[in-house]
Amino acid sequence: MCEFAKNPFRKDNPDWSGADFAYLNTTGILEFHKTIPGYAPTPLVSLPNIAKELGIKELFVKDESYRFGIKAFKALGAGYAIHRVLQERKEPGIITFCAATDGNHGRAVAWTARRLGHKAVIYMPDNTALARVENIKAEGAVVELVQGTFDDCVEQCARDAEKNHWQAISDTAYEGYMAVPRYIMLGYTTLFRETEAILHREGGPGIDFLFLPAGVGGVAAAGTSYYVKKYANRRPGLICVEPLDCDCFLESVRYGKGLPLPTRGKQESIMAGLNCGIPSPVAWPVIRDGMDLFMAVSDDYARRAMRMYAGAGIVSGESGASGLAGLLALLHTGKTADLRREMGFGHGSRVLLINTEGDTDPQSYRTIVHGE
Repeated sequence: MCEFAKNPFRKDNPDWSGADFAYLNTTGILEFHKTIPGYAPTPLVSLPNIAKELGIKELFVKDESYRFGIKAFKALGAGYAIHRVLQERKEPGIITFCAATDGNHGRAVAWTARRLGHKAVIYMPDNTALARVENIKAEGAVVELVQGTFDDCVEQCARDAEKNHWQAISDTAYEGYMAVPRYIMLGYTTLFRETEAILHREGGPGIDFLFLPAGVGGVAAAGTSYYVKKYANRRPGLICVEPLDCDCFLESVRYGKGLPLPTRGKQESIMAGLNCGIPSPVAWPVIRDGMDLFMAVSDDYARRAMRMYAGAGIVSGESGASGLAGLLALLHTGKTADLRREMGFGHGSRVLLINTEGDTDPQSYRTIVHGE
């Protein structure tokens, strides 16, 4: 099952000249990432057999399951944000960084803190898969399990950070807390910079459509800002994908009148990294201005996408497969036929996906992909 809505707020050339958008002009982010030990661009993989099966011209996936050995793209954001925080800090000494997470962001914060000799406390929903909890503990962090959702973890993390004088590294913004989520979003732009001279050139983007996953919206906003700033009205079609059970961006574009709204879903999708109940105030205006289409897909599409990736030699976790899940839903849902024609989506289309994570819950991966 899938739901979708075209974006009535999309602009060919968004006006991002105000102070709230000044951070989008930051440079030197990829250059910073290159200084991190173990840095290497993640693979950009062509998937001709899947493209042929789906009836499109070309299909590419940026495979983030290799990033820094922690099986997810999140260290790009957490690493850059912690770098900026330390740059701006006046007092020496060990810092305790804290974060709320469904798994990958918290592991990235813990990994970065350990690498730099600092401490980390990570807040997770109490129904988080044990493997994701253990991955974070293995990075030397303290894990606090919180009864409730990701949003409850964000609130608890913010309270404890203020009480204990810790530094929160949250990928969602809230009142009085905007700078760090902006740094995190900027960190994710490296993912797209790495494709320059391969897919993306000055003459054009080299793709027709890009599927971007959205939890709180960090990587979706990073991709949107990259393509809008580089190509303006020549940018590819940008498609936001969420779980059907946690569709805050789709809800917002349908009913929010330009403002972000919380999901009405239960936030229980297997795409755990996308189980975030409300758009980040940092990500929302960028996505609102630049995204073309919003989709919410059921878990069955994610399972099918994981198995399809595996057949092509790509290890993709539940959230990592969301982009391919969105592509499958767009191509195989009868009610999207008119939409595909309107968008020019067909046999000549070139599509880019982001595999945001590998098998971060190995047992779940084996069950879904291999039936073990």
